[in-house]
Amino acid sequence: MTGVQAPSYRERLTLEGAVLAGSGAIGSAALLVLADGATDGPWNTIGQLAVVAGLCGWFGPRAVRKWTAAAEPAEGREVSGDPTPLWQLPAITAGLTLAVAIPTGMWDAGLRVTGGCLLVGLTQAALMAPLVAREERRSCRGFVRLPGSRLGRGTRLGWLAQKGS
Repeated sequence: MTGVQAPSYRERLTLEGAVLAGSGAIGSAALLVLADGATDGPWNTIGQLAVVAGLCGWFGPRAVRKWTAAAEPAEGREVSGDPTPLWQLPAITAGLTLAVAIPTGMWDAGLRVTGGCLLVGLTQAALMAPLVAREERRSCRGFVRLPGSRLGRGTRLGWLAQKGS
């Protein structure tokens, strides 16, 4: 995607993380209000969400440091600036929740899914995006996603010199 201003990686993390966190929060609220059994096993839910929070707090910053350190020059190269369509994030949250809760009838498991989406989204928007911003200021570079980024393989970043640097 050359010639077109792609959203920065920081912008993507902020927006997509906020939408994912919002869909997790709305899904959690809906389950708590509408689903009998969503509050079953509260200690199990709290424990599992604490593990998710710990993993997000551990791996999120490390991923940002790894991906920004490995970033390649992106001037004149194709970048994958098309963000994840925002409608997909609530659909993924709802789909995962229903896939877990409907077959088992365990709506508390659905609450753990929506709570996990909330935590992952918050990690992206409130923890990872500020770390990217700090690295952008430090290095006088802006980061963008490169083609080849995959969920299981990680994010490939490129860097662009920031104007005025």
